[in-house]
Amino acid sequence: MDIQIGCKKTARRAYGIDEIALVPGNRTLDPSLADTKWRIGNIEREIPIIASAMDSVVDVRMAVQLSQLGALGVLNLEGIQTRYAEPAPILERIAAVGKEEFVPLMQELYAEPIKPDLIAQRIQEIKQLGGIAAVSATPAASSKYGSVVAKAGADLFFVQATVVSTAYLSPESITPLDLAQFCRDMPIPVVLGNCVTYEVALNLMKAGAAAILVGIGPGAACTSRGVLGVGVPQATAVADCAAARDDYHQETGNYVPVIADGGLITGGDICKCIACGADGVMIGSPFARAAEAPGRGYHWGMATPSPVLPRGTRIRVATTGTLEQILKGPAQLDDGTHNLLGALKTSMGTLGAKNIKEMQQVEIVIAPSLLTEGKVYQKAQQLGMGK
Repeated sequence: MDIQIGCKKTARRAYGIDEIALVPGNRTLDPSLADTKWRIGNIEREIPIIASAMDSVVDVRMAVQLSQLGALGVLNLEGIQTRYAEPAPILERIAAVGKEEFVPLMQELYAEPIKPDLIAQRIQEIKQLGGIAAVSATPAASSKYGSVVAKAGADLFFVQATVVSTAYLSPESITPLDLAQFCRDMPIPVVLGNCVTYEVALNLMKAGAAAILVGIGPGAACTSRGVLGVGVPQATAVADCAAARDDYHQETGNYVPVIADGGLITGGDICKCIACGADGVMIGSPFARAAEAPGRGYHWGMATPSPVLPRGTRIRVATTGTLEQILKGPAQLDDGTHNLLGALKTSMGTLGAKNIKEMQQVEIVIAPSLLTEGKVYQKAQQLGMGK
């Protein structure tokens, strides 16, 4: 139902992940029976979790380890890894700088040109170590470096921007990336994003996307919603885009996975996104807390280094455990940020969902008090859900 904002302006109510809860049905099952496998392109993974293409989250080593653990990591082709042959000293500078000097330093460091030979080298390093080489670039960089990526033997290409659409207007002097043509020309699956509406999601699927990314501005280090005022809360955005996926599948027989991207911190967040219709999720800050993460206990947004309008910041996430503990356990924290796979399997068992498709069908209720009800002691003592 639309809500009237003013005389001639109405709005639809949208919901965030924190405002909903999942309802158990008539059946439960042992968590060991929950099948979390999913496919993206021609790649099957045990864990429907992707590490974001952010410099604080994924480098060659993280991409390989995530692959070995059954998940997936995406390397940012416009970041530190492809601008500097030796990224370690640069990452140390980012971790050491003060708050006031952070943005100017980022603008300076990211002004270093991207080197095509480093793009090829990083992809080959991941492949040589047995990892899945998934990489990401903005539309402009995708057009420029797509052939380099294909020649280097990457497995997946993510075309990502704050908002991506098939109807892009540009100055006459600039030729925009034709997403449909790019998907046809690339010899590997292409994932397109980000979007938050039924119509755009449907158009990206028609353009040939192997999967779509859903989410504008919910990320822990992203400030786009504050800077631009743009975004749709994730529960509604995912549900709308999942509806487009289902309609497209019914019409064409082609199933295009929906990936919820951003704003997910705990296992419960991941469970609720899948219940809203997502096939998988992309997360950043939870993996930035891994001992192996390149961010050294810090996490920053992809648009932070913008020379004209930064839309990200650096947050301290600290180091809380190994990548394996965060992804598969055993959990050493009580706040839902460790053993994300275990949380998903246990939730599926509690809800009686044998696989991801059944998890997408569970009942959802609006529950703004879900995270606070009865938690007065945890809040007062800053424990568990009160942190």
